[in-house]
Amino acid sequence: MSTPLLSPQVTPTTAPAMSSTSPRKVLIGLIGAGIQKSLSPALHEEEARHHGMRLHYQLIDLDHAASSVEQLPTLLLAARIMGYAGCNVTYPCKQAVIPHLDRLSEEAHAMGAVNTVVVQDGQLVGHNTDGSGWAWGFTRALPDADLGHVVLLGAGGAGAAIAHAVLRLGAQHLSIVDAQPERAAQLAADVNTLYGPRAEAAEIRSAMVQASGLIHATPTGMDKLPGLPLDVALLRPAMWVSEVVYFPLDTALVQAARALGCRVSDGGGMAVGQAVGAFELFTGDAPDAARMDAHFRRLVSTR
Repeated sequence: MSTPLLSPQVTPTTAPAMSSTSPRKVLIGLIGAGIQKSLSPALHEEEARHHGMRLHYQLIDLDHAASSVEQLPTLLLAARIMGYAGCNVTYPCKQAVIPHLDRLSEEAHAMGAVNTVVVQDGQLVGHNTDGSGWAWGFTRALPDADLGHVVLLGAGGAGAAIAHAVLRLGAQHLSIVDAQPERAAQLAADVNTLYGPRAEAAEIRSAMVQASGLIHATPTGMDKLPGLPLDVALLRPAMWVSEVVYFPLDTALVQAARALGCRVSDGGGMAVGQAVGAFELFTGDAPDAARMDAHFRRLVSTR
């Protein structure tokens, strides 16, 4: 992945006499659908306070504004004009945003998805912290997980990032399942080119028979899209389950897996992990990951 880029400093039009000692001001945002309950603003703003910054994180909800991914060029132009350091990007924009960017980091290019857009010297640069963020949370929660045969449910933006990450962690066999089989097949072909023939597109029932673990990377289970992404009968107590949905943290899948005795990595790990990477890209400052994780858990517990 390319070296993290420093974000431009947002300064007031009329600076006070002692502006050299004024806190640095940073504007960032999140573009996505159904994001009003996102914890990203609180996470970033609180971490920035520890670094002596005044950071404002704006939610740009496509549902709230009755708009769609077609509005991405307008939203990105507005962010650039308004002096944003950048924006996080989530469902359903992680792949749709790519044609509107000036360039991509190596990580984002390899994964074919973007979750962090940094404004640098007037250019929009796409990054992806989903893969590293998922790996951070997963290895903390399940450090000795069996990666012999992993099933990945979802080949969209988050799924693509995780496919790369889990193969880098040493997964021996990866079965990719998606509602669009051709998308699963393309992702399998892409990762096999980079990591060798370890991935395949698969059907969920046959893939789960030999699975040592399941990674769920679709929006199902979110407040906006409640429910289970697969038949619970396909889970076995010996399996581990990794969830990417974090609001609610205790999704229907997490509840079902724990009830069966499966070891679980909830979506909070990825939520914090990707935020850690994005914060550094936006501000140039390395955040305290443990502090951000503790803050995230406190926020969840009060909602």
